[in-house]
This record gives sequence, C-alpha cells and structure tokens, in this order.
Amino acid sequence: MLRGTKVGLRARHEDDIPILRTELFDDVVNGSRADPGPWRPITPGSDDPRLVVDDTNERNVPFSIVELEGGTLIGSATLWGIDTHNRGAHIGLGLLPAARGKGYGTDVVATLCHYGFVVRGLHRLQIETLEDNHAMLRAAERNGFAREGVLRSSAWVLGEFLDEVLLGLLAQDWKPATPSS
Repeated sequence: MLRGTKVGLRARHEDDIPILRTELFDDVVNGSRADPGPWRPITPGSDDPRLVVDDTNERNVPFSIVELEGGTLIGSATLWGIDTHNRGAHIGLGLLPAARGKGYGTDVVATLCHYGFVVRGLHRLQIETLEDNHAMLRAAERNGFAREGVLRSSAWVLGEFLDEVLLGLLAQDWKPATPSS
C-alpha cells in the first residue's frame, strides 16, 4: 500500500466494487461528471468496466483509497494513460460523498505524485477536470500543478457544455510533502 498522511492507496478488492459502484457511479450527476461518456446504469453483478481491474493493462493503475486510521474505503484513484516513452500519465480520483471536504483529495494527489514520479520514474503528470470542480483544482494546485490551459466547451455534462481545465506538473517542479512524525 502507498501511504500518504491521511490516506492509503491499495489494490482494489472485490468487496470495494459494490460500494464504489453505488456511491460513485450509480448517481447520475456524479457519474456524468466523472466519466467522459454518457451515464448508463450497470446491471448489478455484471462486470463494471470502470471498476474491474485488468492487471495486464500496463497503461492504467487503479487504486482503492482508504483512510489510514481505520482502513475505511473512501474512494477510487487512478494513474491512467501511462506513456512509458514520453514518461507521462494522467491522474484521476473520486471520493465517496461522506469523504468529501476533509482534505483527502489533496493527500490522494500527493500520494499519486509520489507513485508517478518516484515509483514509476515519470517526468510529467496531468489532470483534466471540469472548471467548476473547485475541490480538484485546489488539490492539484496545493500539490504544485500549474494551470496550463482551458479546453473550452469540451465536456457534455447533463445537457450543457462545460470547460475543462488542464493542469500539469513536471518531476523537477514537484515538492514532495514532508512526512509527518
């Protein structure tokens, strides 16, 4: 498990899937905002492509997010689109509703940066998020990500086009969090 100051990123367990599906993806609003494709219900018991782990796929590394104190599942995180030639990847995360607003997102981004830069030896990490996702923008900027651009009207979300903000961080600009004692 990768450890941040508040959260751990661990392998996805089979028991995590029903919770993540129900609390993150069955909600039309949250599901529509988190996934670039149109929301659709997934039949209980079927394989949900957003949550099933394919250990042979080297380009995507999914994690379940747990609280360090108690081990409670609080969300899902992914380092995706890993490009080993250009040494870059994208970061994504989703917190369960009860875990939002507690500073976990900032710690998840920091832990994913550690994984990307230190463990995987990447050069660049990137985040794309909706312009009104203030929590993700704060978490990214607190970890040193710089706003690099806006993709105007690039996301169709529940009947309207929204802008996406593109943020990037280079390994040489990353300042790892000081471990707490």
